[in-house]
Amino acid sequence: MAIKKIGVLGSGLMGAGIAQVAATSGYEVTVVEVSEELIKKGLSGIEKSLAKFAEKGAISAGQKADALRRLRGTTELEEVAGADIVIEAIVENLQAKRDTYARLDALCKPETIFASNTSSLSITEMMTATGAERRRRFVGMHFFNPVPLMKLVEVIRTILTDDDVYAEAAALAESMGKTVVRAGDKTGFIVNRLLVPFMLDAIRTLEEGLASIEDIDNAMKLGCNHPMGPLTLTDFVGLDTTYYIANIMFDEFKERRFAPPPLLKRMVQAGLFGRKSGSGFYDYADPKSPKPINLKIA
Repeated sequence: MAIKKIGVLGSGLMGAGIAQVAATSGYEVTVVEVSEELIKKGLSGIEKSLAKFAEKGAISAGQKADALRRLRGTTELEEVAGADIVIEAIVENLQAKRDTYARLDALCKPETIFASNTSSLSITEMMTATGAERRRRFVGMHFFNPVPLMKLVEVIRTILTDDDVYAEAAALAESMGKTVVRAGDKTGFIVNRLLVPFMLDAIRTLEEGLASIEDIDNAMKLGCNHPMGPLTLTDFVGLDTTYYIANIMFDEFKERRFAPPPLLKRMVQAGLFGRKSGSGFYDYADPKSPKPINLKIA
């Protein structure tokens, strides 16, 4: 099946990013949100992002205009009934996703592929909200933030995913200029399976008093040539998001390396979420020059 029409559910950072790269790659894209306000905000963000790419010469003014013509927004889920693939990027809540897929299954044509952008939830648990035939046309397509810049997509299959559907999903991501890595449906997939324990160990290193925030980050930046230290990265991802994902992974594997450290839990309870809240392991009062916060650990 040649994919031409794409439905994207959600117009937040991930949904808008996916819609942007899909439209720029020549696909007709319908974005679904729960309100007109969120649709306007999402489409406005895409237009601003495309304008920046055009200003830098990454795309032409004509390519920007063409991409915008291929995009439309709606609050009606029925508007994606004719899509060849629906990529879901809504709230990271399993029941909300299952409810959405159950509705989609009744609306969409039998050939439509369902794909979730989840970073941590089980594709199989989502899949079981649909009928037997649709379950063979269900995959994960985990894009990375910011989607227009990040080159990776994890394409995930369940034990029921049809081989041709899996290949189509991978080919779609590649047609958007992405590098594809393939994985089975195990919590965290590849990136978070390896990254989350690394971030949690950095927090434990701080919690145990081995080194300061700056020294931990500098050690990994300069010693391992990482672009940013693990605590800076946790601030970027969000401490609340990291805590949420870690809990899901610990529930799945019951291994200490996935267990969120008490310090992370306390910081989340205190509202220290990282960049988005203005403070995490660093204070972002001056975003260009964040300063380590004075954590009273003991």
